[in-house]
Amino acid sequence: MKTSQRILICPLEWGLGHAGRMIPLARKLQKMNNEIFIGAGQEHLALFRQELPGSVLIEFKGFKPGYSGVFPQYLILLFKIPVLFFHIITEHFRLKGIIREHKIDIVISDNRLGLWRNGMKTVYISHLLRIPFPRKLRWLEPVGIIIHRFFIRRYSYCYIPDVPGRLNISGRLSHGLKLHPDTRFIGILSRFSGPVESVRREAGLPVKLVLLILSGPEPQRRILKQKVTDIFKDSDMQLTILEGKPGGNQDAIISGNICSYSHLPSSEFRKVLLESDYIISRSGYSTIMELASLNRSALLIPTPGQTEQEYLAQHLSGMGWFETVSQKHLKKGLILPRIKHLNAESISDESSRLLEEALTDLLYQQEKDTHNPKSGKKS
Repeated sequence: MKTSQRILICPLEWGLGHAGRMIPLARKLQKMNNEIFIGAGQEHLALFRQELPGSVLIEFKGFKPGYSGVFPQYLILLFKIPVLFFHIITEHFRLKGIIREHKIDIVISDNRLGLWRNGMKTVYISHLLRIPFPRKLRWLEPVGIIIHRFFIRRYSYCYIPDVPGRLNISGRLSHGLKLHPDTRFIGILSRFSGPVESVRREAGLPVKLVLLILSGPEPQRRILKQKVTDIFKDSDMQLTILEGKPGGNQDAIISGNICSYSHLPSSEFRKVLLESDYIISRSGYSTIMELASLNRSALLIPTPGQTEQEYLAQHLSGMGWFETVSQKHLKKGLILPRIKHLNAESISDESSRLLEEALTDLLYQQEKDTHNPKSGKKS
């Protein structure tokens, strides 16, 4: 019996969150005595280099759509569909060479559509089984579901990083749909999973601490940073900005009451999250999972024109877990909501169980299917 599998994990290149949420999954697989390979672009590899020692890093870039400071994100994506399909084809064929060179047993793809392979186990991870469209174009959503499902069916399994049932995070993005039999909810994925301890602040720190978590590509990252900086500059609050740019100088840059870090290791990031009186962030799904794992609420500011983030902000504010405001309404005099305790312990506990069960079944099924000539991908 083969006791160790060689597992390739490839996150989407649309933001650091996709890499961040693969870290707890990769750590779990390492603890289960498997060898981890990471296929990604240089920015993501810099994060894995810091957070996942012992893994093998392979430069394997994915599709990056880019963002606009003017046009809605869904229009940018529509314009770049031909480029997306080109990347799906090219990464699919490059994957074959990586599998041969590194003798990969299992491939896990976070939202990268071209990484299936006949005759071996492949896993597709996504919370976005329903891609939300603006209200006037909502009639197109079934088309998006069908296209997405076409690619998902190429994979052996589909994993949804959420919990089943009415109390969930992704809402209609992955619930209320007819799911393929090999689809499994694996719980929320967070680098900060585990007991939430109380954190004592360092002596001398101001009473009110504001944390801004930047994520996503330019130019919207820069726009949000400037808006929030203008609001809190020279105020009586201490503003800490996490740039989310691993691989660079991690020393703090201090200007007045504003302290910026290009990146913080997970342990320090967790400490800052627990210390802060107020948190401001995008409503990216990975950021929300990490906040929920620590029972921390935040003021969510969706990336303009990104319908997924707009829906998540609305959905979670409707649950009473988070508050939200649009980026265009950020201005002096902004009243920040105090952090609320989310009472999400049940989700965190269920998530640990769901991930353990899914990965155990994946590894066991992989071992059985290596001797089964009919195993592998559904075509």
